[in-house]
Amino acid sequence: MDPRADLTSHFLQLASGNWVTQMIHVAAELELADHLAAANPEGLTAEELAAQCGADADALFRLLRGLASLGLFAETEPRCFVLTPLADLLRSDHPASQRQFVRMLGGEHYDAWADLLHSVRTGESAFRHHYGEPVFPWYGHNPERGAIFDGAMTDFSRVETQGLLAAYDFSAITHLVDVGGGRGQLLQAVLRHHGHLRGTLFDQPSVVEPVVVAPELEGRFQVASGDFFHSVPAGADAYLLKHILHDWGDDACLTILGHIRAGLAPGGRVLILEQVIPPGNDPAPAKMLDLNMLVMTEGGRERTPGEYAQLLERAGLRLEAIIATPSPISVVEAVLG
Repeated sequence: MDPRADLTSHFLQLASGNWVTQMIHVAAELELADHLAAANPEGLTAEELAAQCGADADALFRLLRGLASLGLFAETEPRCFVLTPLADLLRSDHPASQRQFVRMLGGEHYDAWADLLHSVRTGESAFRHHYGEPVFPWYGHNPERGAIFDGAMTDFSRVETQGLLAAYDFSAITHLVDVGGGRGQLLQAVLRHHGHLRGTLFDQPSVVEPVVVAPELEGRFQVASGDFFHSVPAGADAYLLKHILHDWGDDACLTILGHIRAGLAPGGRVLILEQVIPPGNDPAPAKMLDLNMLVMTEGGRERTPGEYAQLLERAGLRLEAIIATPSPISVVEAVLG
């Protein structure tokens, strides 16, 4: 076969990646995996699925056929489809579900990425250019989409939480503050895994208000509210920042880190959980996520080890180690400089 044909085929597969994003997004919106999970093991026909999810039967068949060619769903009889292990990740009830994450990617993220050219030409947020305001205020004004974003972050966090627990030794820490920790799923998982730890969840009042302390964590888990651009709870020997610094440019990060440095107990450490950009041209999720931060945020970015070292030095901290985990994130560990 002509090697140029192979090259062209690979190029076109890359170039049409937006097709695949929308195919999976539609499958998530229509809850196809949920319908199939509730069906008998023989699966459902395109016509049966269409009746359940409110779609055109022939168009749905064409979608399912395309997804089956990618390993999502399988056609076992003419026009009859079943789940595959990959399609299981679209189920709402799957322990590793990514359904909300896919719904987010195919919605406002997809629209903002259509303005990537604007970001590359100007260095500005494509999301703001497209929607007229930054992403987080927009979610506040669009609570239905904000709820999907929150669910997507929960989906995305499952594998990262397990990776953190497998890779990082918390034995020397007594009090951990999760800065910008959302509803506290990560912190609660860490506390359950390490019975000696106390933890403080810190986020905006509207975020932490619904949080309920699990009975088994009474006395070890507390909630504090505020704005990390103004202050953080003081006196802990470890502060955790998961996917916080990548939302912001260096100046904003220095403000956050400055408050943490001021509150850090002697001998304490800062644990930054982010994807770190490796050198070279090999594929790396961090390189793609970095572009997403360019598109979606006001100056956010993923960083290289050298960029973390420089940022931490400017904040009066010192890069101690970068600890890889089984998930895409690493633990960037810092101590007082």
